[in-house]
Amino acid sequence: MNAPSASYSITMRVILDGAGTIPNVAAAIADAGGLVTALDVGEPIDGRMVVDVTCNASNEDHAETLGRVVGAVAGAEVHAMSDRTFLLHLGGTIEVRPKIALKTRDDLSMAYTPGVARISNAIANDVSLARKLTIKRNTVAVVTDGSAVLGLGNIGPEAALPVMEGKALLFKRFADIDAWPVCLATQDVDEIVRTVQVLAPVFGGINLEDIAAPRCFEIEARLREMLDIPVFHDDQHGTAVVVYAALRNALRVVGKEMKDVTVALLGVGAAGVAIAKLLMHEGVGDVIGVNRHGILDPDDERLDEDRRWLATHTNTAGRRGDLGDALQDADVFIGVSGPNLVTEEQIMRMAPKSIVFALANPDPEIDPQVARRHAAIVATGRSDEPNQINNVLAFPGIFRGLLDAGASKITEEIEVAAGRAIADAVNSDDLSPNYIVPTVFNPSVVKAVADAVGKAARAAMA
Repeated sequence: MNAPSASYSITMRVILDGAGTIPNVAAAIADAGGLVTALDVGEPIDGRMVVDVTCNASNEDHAETLGRVVGAVAGAEVHAMSDRTFLLHLGGTIEVRPKIALKTRDDLSMAYTPGVARISNAIANDVSLARKLTIKRNTVAVVTDGSAVLGLGNIGPEAALPVMEGKALLFKRFADIDAWPVCLATQDVDEIVRTVQVLAPVFGGINLEDIAAPRCFEIEARLREMLDIPVFHDDQHGTAVVVYAALRNALRVVGKEMKDVTVALLGVGAAGVAIAKLLMHEGVGDVIGVNRHGILDPDDERLDEDRRWLATHTNTAGRRGDLGDALQDADVFIGVSGPNLVTEEQIMRMAPKSIVFALANPDPEIDPQVARRHAAIVATGRSDEPNQINNVLAFPGIFRGLLDAGASKITEEIEVAAGRAIADAVNSDDLSPNYIVPTVFNPSVVKAVADAVGKAARAAMA
């Protein structure tokens, strides 16, 4: 069972015969594997004591179990139980607020008709003014077709909406960018491209999200070609940027150089291909891509264009076989695949001072505790483990820098600049096997990334 998490946080209203029952309730939750995070005494009911008990569970079934064990405590009655995550999402997690107050007729005349006509005429005469005089300068569309949402798969646009709301919330919280979910009821490439194209005048950037490979590659490439605003598929490039940052610092800790290391890469979807390309751009010694059929073979007729390119331009030693063969004497393992696909014995085959990035979420490719028996550094995508590799370290600052620079394109040089800024946010004195990337709440990260991206973007436009 996974560790208790706030994502499965519940609050139980418990009616007690007396205060002496509270320790028994807390003990019952702890014995059942839950974690009590708050106890709040409420107004009595019929002379009986009322306590709201908030605790974290490991999953939905575990939450139900905690409710039952509390109800079984002598002198305790569970009156009601609520799921705090569902309560948080009631009505959505974002909203639109005005930036100006409409208090007088003068305010209305300037913000709307007739005064607004002057602004429209100015933009009609010079379209570039839209970036200065409208929300375009600080607005990003978060676009999905719902085909590859988190670890849930192809769940459709409505089910994807809470995730896109969350992404918009992160944009606002970390970079003060106004982002809006655009969840499309189509998975046709031409329709997606055309829809985004006709919506683009409103936005200063496009963040493609949770679109399945290989469709995502074509959509991004076509939109980048036709639009004059940055188009960024976060599942590809955001992941690649943070992995690159983490690897830079991990190699510093173990005393190895990028040019000398071999990387075994399990998972060659959107994230895997982007990671490989960025690491190759930065001179990594070699990458060995592995999918469910084993080490990528350029002669494999099942490979699409992107995977065949990867198979052709990596694995310089021509290795063949399965994941275990790819991991033999490899310096680095990067997993962007699925849970529990790597064994302890396979990690033991790696080179001394090995680095393991097991990034499948919520359950990594190998138990981090097992990996740490043999690897010098272990990172995951989980917030309850050290070295969380999380895209939120990248995309807010990247878009902040792009929007501030008025950039029209994003390049590999911009991605590299972002990765180096993230890595450099970890002070040399603090760098350690358990701290190779800053935390997502580190206040210096977004500004550092935005400054680096803005500088690179302006250089590209010069």
